[in-house]
Parts: sequence; C-alpha cells; structure tokens
Amino acid sequence: MSAEKVYIFDTSLRDGEQVPGCKLRKEQKVAIAEQLDLFGVDIIEAGFPISSPGDFEAVSMVASIVKNATVCALSRAVVKDIEIAAQAVKHAKSPRIHTGIGTSDSHVIYKLNTTRADVLQRAVAAVKYAKSFVEDVEFYAEDAGRTDNDFLAQVCEEVIKAGATVLNIPDTTGYCLPHEYGSKIKYLKENVKGIHKAILSTHCHNDLGMATANSIAGIENGARQIECTINGIGERAGNTSLEEVVMIIKQRFGNQFYTQTQTPMLKELSWLVSDTMGMPVQANKAIVGANAFAHSSGIHQDGVIKHRETYEIIDPADVGVDQSLIVLTARSGRAALAYRFKELGFHLRKDELDVAYVHFLEIADRQKEVVDTDLEYLYQEKIAVLA
Repeated sequence: MSAEKVYIFDTSLRDGEQVPGCKLRKEQKVAIAEQLDLFGVDIIEAGFPISSPGDFEAVSMVASIVKNATVCALSRAVVKDIEIAAQAVKHAKSPRIHTGIGTSDSHVIYKLNTTRADVLQRAVAAVKYAKSFVEDVEFYAEDAGRTDNDFLAQVCEEVIKAGATVLNIPDTTGYCLPHEYGSKIKYLKENVKGIHKAILSTHCHNDLGMATANSIAGIENGARQIECTINGIGERAGNTSLEEVVMIIKQRFGNQFYTQTQTPMLKELSWLVSDTMGMPVQANKAIVGANAFAHSSGIHQDGVIKHRETYEIIDPADVGVDQSLIVLTARSGRAALAYRFKELGFHLRKDELDVAYVHFLEIADRQKEVVDTDLEYLYQEKIAVLA
C-alpha cells in the first residue's frame, strides 16, 4: 500500500501573528510566505482580510507572489467577511476561503447567543456564498473539540452538501486528550455521509501541551491535513508546531504518510520567523531549539561520539543543522574532552589527556561551559610543556 499525502496548512501568518506584539508588516508577511512556498507547505493562510486594510493588502500581496501553495484567507460566517476574503485572494494561483462558526454549546449559547439550528443554517449559507467566489472552500467548526459529536457530524454533513472541500475540526481551547481527539475524527469519518468528498483537517492548540499529539492522533484516525505554525507560535500557549508534525511523519510514519516539505529548510525557517516576530525559540524546543542536538552529559557524549544514533533519532542535517554539538561542562567525560581537542587539531596521548582532564574540571567548576579558547589556553599552559 502506497503512502498517503498529509497536507501541511501553515497559519503562521494568521493564527501565529495573533500573538501579542507579533504584528507583521506586509513586506514581512511576503518574505515569510515566499520561504514557506519554497519549503513546500501546501496551503498558506495569509491572514484575516476583514480585520484591517493593512491585513487585506498583505493577504493580496501574498496571493500575488506565491507560486505553488494554495493561498487561504480567513473569514467568519458573515457576508462582508466572505466578500473581502474573496477579493484578497482573487489573484492567487490557487485561492481558498476559510469560513466557519462556533459549534460547541459554549459558543452557541454564550458567544453567539443563538441556537444549534441557527448555527447550522449560518454555516451552510456561509459555505454556499464562499463557493460562489472560489471552488476551494474550507469550513471550520470552532471549538469542535468540545462540540457534541452528533451535532458536529450533522454540521459537517450539511456543509459538504453546500460545497465545502475541507473540514477543519479545531481543538480551539487545547482541551482534548489525544485519544479523545482521534476518536472524534474517527467518528466523523464513520458517520458523516459524503465524507469522502472532503478532507478532514486538524487545528490544535497547545493549552495543555498536547497540540502535536492531538494532530498526529487526528492523522492516524483519518484526517489528511494538519494546520500548524512555525515554532508553534499562536494564541495563548500556541498552535501545533509545524516542525514537530513534519518530522514525526517523516521519522515514524514514512511507510504510511508523507508531506512534500523540504525539511532541511526547517532551522532556517525557524530563525526567520523567530527574528521577524521577535519571538525567541526556547533552547529545548523540539527539532529547532538550540539544544535539540546538543549533548553535555558525559555518558551521552560518549555514546554520540561512538555512534550518533545512540542518542539522536534525527539526523541534524535533515532539519538544516550542520552537526551535533558536544558542549563541555563539569558533567563531560574524557571522551568528549579528547574529541574537542582533536577537533582543534590537538591529538592527546592518554597521559596528556589525564593531565588535561584534571585542569579541565577546574575550569568547568568555575564556569557554565568550557569553550575552545579555554581549551587552547589549557593546552599551551599545561600540556605543551609536557612534550
């Protein structure tokens, strides 16, 4: 059985940009969109055009320059929203309108102050209207994670009839556990008539730290699109991390699924988004963090030096990292010290290494990390004199 494609829907420029203080100028959106297109994402959600004239212009510019990916604009289930979204993406090679409405009782009763029947009618009307502008219409059922499955299935069935090509099932509040979210996707696959006519999409938030796990559970149960952001940026605790899901699919599901992404660009993309948005990436962030391929424990260092796969399940080159890092600290052993001296061009005998290690520990106890200049000084002052 051949592997199935998982579509990567990047919403760094829309949901990711909703982080306080991370507003992008249109030129910055275009620069990131160009790199996302080269990277190979399938869909770029460029913004929410009705929100401001500036965002409308930015979405229009992205739509005009993107060569390969579908360009998507967000809208509410509101006539004016849909019209503005349609105008913003009209020059895209492959335009998409992403429209929807809240479906959980929390949204229906407290946010929208209406009824399920009204929500269903508005959902269908929005999809039909969006369909009059573009062929590719994605519907989002906001807060689907907390929506009753029977009602969610009813909404999905009706919007498919109205012409929806993609069904976004957001865990808007990051509430679901992976087995719950996976079961929800499975329920829709098995209970929505006409489900074969649409792609099920995951859109998970990280409030409980499970956005990536929930997205993967969705794929395992029938979803074929993941909505995500570079570095996991987004509202509150963020969105599903693009780099994580892409590498999970590559490393763990290679025989079942694939994406068309160029993963060696991941580190570069991470830096670009982090620098442009002013959002530092935590050092221990999976895949793209500064310490993702760094080793400071002597036991780990010895293992990696002997055979990289002992402690690394990903080849650093696969994500655009030059090499693993051996970071010398007071926890490092002789093997790591000899390795770093060798990299500097100093090949120490065992007796020289024994002497060097004693002085190395003295330095390591005084500072967090021992760097190359420390080793060069140590060699000249303590080892060279032994020759």
